[in-house]
Amino acid sequence: MEFTLIDGKTKFQFPVKPEELTISRSKGYETINMLEYGEFDFAQGEKVKEITFSSFFPKEYDASYCMYEPLPDPRVAMNMLNTFLVSKKPLRFIITNTGVNVPVYLISHNTTFRGGESGDIYFDITLRTWRDSKVEKVGGAPSASKSGSRTDLKTSSKTYTVKSGDSLSKIAKLELGSSSKWNEIYKHNVKTIGSDPNRIKPGQKLVMP
Repeated sequence: MEFTLIDGKTKFQFPVKPEELTISRSKGYETINMLEYGEFDFAQGEKVKEITFSSFFPKEYDASYCMYEPLPDPRVAMNMLNTFLVSKKPLRFIITNTGVNVPVYLISHNTTFRGGESGDIYFDITLRTWRDSKVEKVGGAPSASKSGSRTDLKTSSKTYTVKSGDSLSKIAKLELGSSSKWNEIYKHNVKTIGSDPNRIKPGQKLVMP
């Protein structure tokens, strides 16, 4: 099993196979908070995968764990990772004998020098899978429906923030077109305002009917 990063014509194989590799997968979602109704989650598809593993660049060859020889100088190998880190083009990450063959960005790596192991360089590395930003539209109807649904949610939860000198009748005049509709605002905000509709406070957020 070989671990390899490819940048165009540059191929870099890690000299020591990691003991383990972690691939993190998760689903994206957006949370919308509707006053009086609580939170609602809307799925947004799969997030970018993260691949993490640890290994080291040995100074001396040891057949018990080294994948090939001659070994790259540890400092040269680490500089290669630095080059990958600043690259603005995706790399290709391949693990032979597995299904892992994906475009990635190298987004971070941490270096460790250990006493008593002069010349060896240990590292932790994190890759994130890359995908084209172009999104294929199928029919167009689902996107329109989704957009329409979110617009409805935002409209139904329209709020007004109370300012100094405001009253319910004044707010009703500004927001609903008639000061006589103050009672409709009060009915929607009894819990926020309290038992006295004349005692509204600056900073309170009122739900509009």
